[in-house]
Amino acid sequence: MVDTRVIAGSDAVAQAARLCRPQVLPMYPITPSTVIPEKLSEFVANGEIKAELIHVESEHSAASALYGAYAAGSRSFTATASQGLALMHEILPIIAASRMPAVMAVANRALSGPLNIWNDHSDAMSERDQGWIQLYCETSQEAFDTIIMAYKIAEKKNVLLPVMVCLDGFILTHVYEPVIIEPQEKVDAFLPEYKPEIILDTEHPKTFGAFAQPNTYFEFKEAEQVAMKEALKEIKNVHTEFAKTFGRKYGDGLLELIEMKDAKYALLMAGATCGTARMVVEELRKKGKKVGIIRIKSVRPFPQEEIIAATKKLKNLGVIDRHVSLGYEGPLCTDVKALLKEQKNGQKTKVTGFIAGLGGRDIDRERIRKAFEIIEKGKDGVWLK
Repeated sequence: MVDTRVIAGSDAVAQAARLCRPQVLPMYPITPSTVIPEKLSEFVANGEIKAELIHVESEHSAASALYGAYAAGSRSFTATASQGLALMHEILPIIAASRMPAVMAVANRALSGPLNIWNDHSDAMSERDQGWIQLYCETSQEAFDTIIMAYKIAEKKNVLLPVMVCLDGFILTHVYEPVIIEPQEKVDAFLPEYKPEIILDTEHPKTFGAFAQPNTYFEFKEAEQVAMKEALKEIKNVHTEFAKTFGRKYGDGLLELIEMKDAKYALLMAGATCGTARMVVEELRKKGKKVGIIRIKSVRPFPQEEIIAATKKLKNLGVIDRHVSLGYEGPLCTDVKALLKEQKNGQKTKVTGFIAGLGGRDIDRERIRKAFEIIEKGKDGVWLK
C-alpha cells in the first residue's frame, strides 16, 4: 500500500532526511526552515531515527558541526534559510574543499535588508560559487525525492561535494500537498550505507584544510571544478536510477523541458513558480502560441550542453531570476547569456532577462503572461513588479 500523506514541504524534507539514516543533526532554527529541525527532533525523541541532535548556538556553528560530523565519518544533515545561510558563508567553502558529501536543505528566503521573511532566491544564489551543488525543487514531492538523490550524488567517489536542496520558503515549506513517503527498505536499497574514506583516523592520519600555499591551493580548486563536471553526469545517472526505482522523474535531473518540442519562445526559471508558468503555457498554447518552459533544477553545476540543446530552435528566451546581482542583472540570465554568446554553431537565440518575485512578491499568471508578451515582441527585459 502506498503511504501518501498531505503534509507541508518542510515535513516532506524531514521525512526524507529521516529515511536517509543520518547519524548527526546539527540544527539551528530560522524561519521558514524551522519546521524541519522540529520534525527531526520529534523523530529522534520518538526513536524513529538513531541520530545525535545537536542544539547549536548559531547557523555558523551548525555548519561547523556538520563539517566535524563528516570529518568523523558520519552521514549528517542540516537545514537553514536566508541570514542563516549567510552566517554559514565562512564554513561552506571549507566543507566543499574538504570534499565532505554533506546535504543541507535551504528554505529559500530573501536576504536582509530590509528585513523580509518571504521567498526569493537571494540566499542560495549568493552562495553559488562556494563549491556546493545546488538543486532547486518545484513541489514538495520533488523536495522529498531530491533529498534522497542528493545523498547518493554527493557520496559518489568521483563527486564528493556537498549538496544544497533548495525549496521556496512558505510557497513550499508551509504549503500542504500530497507526498508519497517511501518505505525504509526501499530507500535503503537505493541509498547504501555511508562508508567514508576521507575521515579523521588515528591509524591513518590525515589533515583537512589546514593550510595551502600558492603551489597547492590552485590544485584544490581545480579538483573541485573537475568534481563539479563529474557531478553533471552523476546527477543524471542517479536521477535515472531513482526514476526506475520509484517511478518519478524530473526531466533528466538537470533540466525539465515543458512544451519545448516546437517552441519558438520560452521562459527559463527555477523553483515553485514553474507550476504557475505551466498553467500559462497551457493557456497560451490553446491560443496557438508556440511557447514553452525550461525548468532548471541544477543551477550548480550549470547544465551547459543541455541548455544549448534546449534553446537551438528558439527565437527568444526569457530568463526569470528571483535574485539580482546588484549593479548588473539576474545571475541566471548572466550565465545563460554568456553560454549562448559563446556558441560557434550559428545559434542566434536572443536572451531577455527579468527580475521578479523579490521579497516574496507573487509571480502570478499575469506577470508570466507579460514576460511571454515581451519576449515575443522582442522588447527589453524588465523588473516584473
